[in-house]
Amino acid sequence: MPIAGVIFWIAALVASRILAPQPLAYFVGFGSGAVFPLGMIIDRIRGRKPVGASENPVTQLFLQCLAAVALLWPLVIMAGSVSPGLVVLGGAILMGIVWIPYGWCADDPAGFRHAVARSILCYLAYIFVPIEWRLSAVCTIPLFCYGYSLVAMKKPQ
Repeated sequence: MPIAGVIFWIAALVASRILAPQPLAYFVGFGSGAVFPLGMIIDRIRGRKPVGASENPVTQLFLQCLAAVALLWPLVIMAGSVSPGLVVLGGAILMGIVWIPYGWCADDPAGFRHAVARSILCYLAYIFVPIEWRLSAVCTIPLFCYGYSLVAMKKPQ
């Protein structure tokens, strides 16, 4: 899954330099729905078992957390009708929240650190970065958090 997230946020970063805020909001809002299926495809190519194929209760908890995040998207979309940049900010934060159960499932605090750092840094970027770079900064922060997590998380034996 992390590889799919990296691909998505690289695409969003590039889009942030090309698109105006409203089309970028559509890109992030609709494009975020591609991360999970893309992650499943990447896992399959890499020979890993699909996430939803397990009856493991921890896996089921992770999938329920994904559903909880999905339930918050309408709120982000409503906020985006007032300010499209809030869809980008909301997407960066909501998509980062899934790192909490991901890290818990892996018994690794890096997932929680990723989610908290990503949220705080995205809020700070949205508030303090000059407007012409604001959404690019928000799109860049998940990439740095992915970099941290990919280095810091325990590797399977």
